[in-house]
Formats: sequence, C-alpha cells, structure tokens
Amino acid sequence: MGVVVGNSFWFDFEVELMEFLQRTIGDTGISIISFFSYFGEELILILLLGFLFWCYDKKAAIYIGTNVMVGLVFTPLIKNFFWRRRPYFDHETIKCLRPVDKKADIYDIAAQGFSFPSGHSTNSATVYGSLARFYKKPVFTAVAFILPLLVGLSRVIVGCHYPTDVLFGWLSGALIIFVIPALVRRFSEEKRWIIYLIIFLISCIGLLYCKTSDYYTGLGLMGGFFLSVEFDRRVVKFENTRKPLWCITRLLGGFIIYFALNTLLKMPFSKVFLDSGVFLANIVRFIRYTIVAFVTIGVYPLVFRVEKVFSKNN
Repeated sequence: MGVVVGNSFWFDFEVELMEFLQRTIGDTGISIISFFSYFGEELILILLLGFLFWCYDKKAAIYIGTNVMVGLVFTPLIKNFFWRRRPYFDHETIKCLRPVDKKADIYDIAAQGFSFPSGHSTNSATVYGSLARFYKKPVFTAVAFILPLLVGLSRVIVGCHYPTDVLFGWLSGALIIFVIPALVRRFSEEKRWIIYLIIFLISCIGLLYCKTSDYYTGLGLMGGFFLSVEFDRRVVKFENTRKPLWCITRLLGGFIIYFALNTLLKMPFSKVFLDSGVFLANIVRFIRYTIVAFVTIGVYPLVFRVEKVFSKNN
C-alpha cells in the first residue's frame, strides 16, 4: 500500500483556539481534561457494554451496542472519505499530547487515523445518548450532555482534533441514536437479523476505499456483535444477574477472554505484517475482531450455566 498522505483543510479560528487552549490551560489542566478522553475509548465502551450485557440488562446492551457498532464503522467511513490530517500534522504550534495509537509514530496516518470526524466524540455521544434514550432518567440525560462535551473538549485540547471534527462527531452520534433504533423497531425480534445484515452489508462499502485500521476493527466488532446477539437469541439464552459475585466473575472472565484471544490470534502473523497496512493485513484484522467479539459476547455466556450448579449446591 502506498503512503497515506491525507488532506489539509481548516478554519483559522480553529487553529487559533487550539493554540490558545494549549498555551493557557497549562500542563496540569491538560492532564486533567485529557483524562476525559477515556470515556470515548475502547476500554470504557467494552466495560460498559460488558456490564450491561453479561450482568445488568441484556436488552439495554443490545440497544446501546447496536448504536455503538454503527458509530464505530460510520466514523472511519467518513474519515477515509475526507482524509483530513490531524491538526499537529500541519501546525507546529499545536502539540499532540494523546495519540490514538501510543505505540506508533504520531505521524503515521494509517495508525493514528484521520481527523474528521472525531471518533471519541461520536462514541461518547452515541453510548451516553443511547443510555439516556433507553432508560429515560434525568441522571442519564445529564450524563449524555456532560460527558460528550468533556470528551470533545479533551480531543481539541490534546491536539488530535479540530473543533469542527468534534462538532461533526457529536452530530453523527445524535443522528445514530435517533435513526438506528427507529430502523431496528421496524423488525420483530425474530427478524432482527435482517436489519443487522442490511447494516453490515452497507458498512462493507468501506472495503473498497478505507485505508486505516480503525475501519476494519469496527467492522469486525460489528459483525461479531450482530452474530452474537442472534446466537444468544437462538442458542444461549442466558439470564442477567444482579448478584455482585457473579457480576464480577462474569466481567473478569469476559475481559480475560477478550484480551487473551486477541493476543492469541495475532501470534500466527509477524508484527511487521500486521502493522503493514496492506489490504490482506486489514482483512486479518477484521477476521480477528469478528472472532474475538463473537466468542466473547456470544459463546462465552454458555459458561454462565455453571452458575446454576453452584447455586444449587449452596
């Protein structure tokens, strides 16, 4: 694959605002606001969805998870269309204080991704907005406004996104949480696989032009999630639990399987190949995340049946 260069475009006020914020807030302030980026990242999303799906409320997890999966794919589809370079690529006065991929060169666009729109902003607006729409409680409504605001602000301050990236990310999240549930509701639970298949096939258009790894990660997670939901409906049919011990056990087991399986599936391939960005490496990434998501979300809950044996013995 050729070197991905990207496009440079911005409004002057964006650069001036970012320079002002980084200059004025200072190192301590930046460290504090940078923390809120976590609330739009993979680990927090996995933690929240895992808790909801395995423990607290499977229906809420499916509702929120469907929206999140769409966001994870929709964002890189747009990013790879506009190819907007991150602010610090074109402005030496703007520092990159929190790269997307901490292990890669900050100027490696294939690894760091494009700038427009902000994935963190889309993710936060989608997940917390979905929580608010599903539960319809004032506390979740407040969270749906406050956390995305802080996440978006953090992405600007750490130099990874222009303000317009963040604004469009918020709009994307708002669009997803209103449109996707409306489409899903048109299908009964037994035929929900149809809309899942339609969404997935439309999302596959990115195979024709997407160059960055985030698209293939998102597409794999989406495919694995949709397969898992249907597999649970037809085969597993596990029940949620509010018992603290079982909740902790389920969460720990799920995270161990997720990260262990992700590592195991990398082992047959060299790091050079996996990081090369060639189409075949991206397809391997897609397959890897599909398997990881399906095993973790769909197959792993079969283990929960053991809980009944322990409960009877006690």
